[in-house]
Amino acid sequence: MVLTVSVIGAGPAGLSAAATLQARGADVTVLEKSQHVANAWRHHYDRLHLHTTRGLSRLPGLAIPRKYGRWVARDDVVRYLETYAAHHGLRVERGVEVTRLDRSAPDVDAVRRWTLTTTDGTRTADVVVVATGYNHTPHLPDWPGQDAFPGEVTHASRYRNPAPYAGRHVLVAGVGNTGAEIAQDLAENGAASVHLAVRTPPHIVPRNQGPWAAQYTGVLVRHLPDALVDAVGVAVRKASVPDLTDLGLPIPDVGIATRVAQGSVPLQDIGIVAAVQAGTVRVVRAIDRFDGAEVVLADGARLTPDIVLAATGYRRALEPVLGHLGVLGERGKPLVTNGRPAAPGLYFTGFTNPISGMFREMAADARRIARHATRAR
Repeated sequence: MVLTVSVIGAGPAGLSAAATLQARGADVTVLEKSQHVANAWRHHYDRLHLHTTRGLSRLPGLAIPRKYGRWVARDDVVRYLETYAAHHGLRVERGVEVTRLDRSAPDVDAVRRWTLTTTDGTRTADVVVVATGYNHTPHLPDWPGQDAFPGEVTHASRYRNPAPYAGRHVLVAGVGNTGAEIAQDLAENGAASVHLAVRTPPHIVPRNQGPWAAQYTGVLVRHLPDALVDAVGVAVRKASVPDLTDLGLPIPDVGIATRVAQGSVPLQDIGIVAAVQAGTVRVVRAIDRFDGAEVVLADGARLTPDIVLAATGYRRALEPVLGHLGVLGERGKPLVTNGRPAAPGLYFTGFTNPISGMFREMAADARRIARHATRAR
């Protein structure tokens, strides 16, 4: 019998898993709640590029065109993923949201399948691949006093370009790659002032030094002991990034590999270090609370921004669909990833963010899932 597979999500993780399973003879359907493949990528900010190289970001079965350059722009990522789905002839059902996943009772042949409850009815599959995304639902903190703030508080997921912020005072909360790049974008394009609120100082690595990309280092150290990578990381940081301690960005006490294992990737410098040094982006302590028109920081300092942009991350939002299956851990993250089954016939992909590159990991996940799922059959 042909293995039937439902892949939930038509982003890069879902498409690569679908293509690889289909190449091994499975009957694959991709269920996408929006009307487009690569829907999340369509809504990222305008200046976004992949922080991983074109060559190490290809998905199984199709290279990224050379004309897109070494660091692929957001719109070109979307074009590539559209082409990828068409190239592999993937069956993508758009406008279908999966609302619940259940394990069926054994049939007459003692086979248990998966039942997917969707907005378009109920369907079954031998295998389900959940690929709804690491950055699924924006998380906006509920800071004390926020409701009385006369300015604007919005999540960074709504940011597209700096034009609406020209001449305005902006406080960006969160110093991940998104927060840092948005702060840089604002400072370079007419914001009256830009402050960057930092709770935990990040590890900073140059995206590239000449032809050498930070991703190459991530690939090389991917399987080394964390303690060794932590020690080497301090030396590399001191050799490649200026001392920013007096500007609010000291070297973290926790090592780089340990932080990655905790879910925090390094900040890739594509200009934020120079902006901090020049004072066009000023690093301040984390937001503690709001007090009328003022934002009170953790050290007691006060700012009066027009806008607070919260680059405070996302939640996976998997609990309503499969929280009852016992496959989720802390903060709703899948307990089992890396191409291994979380339950018989159930796989997660796209829920890790390694220093070797997310697209590269998605491609590896797809191959592992396809091998395991078809072999198990």
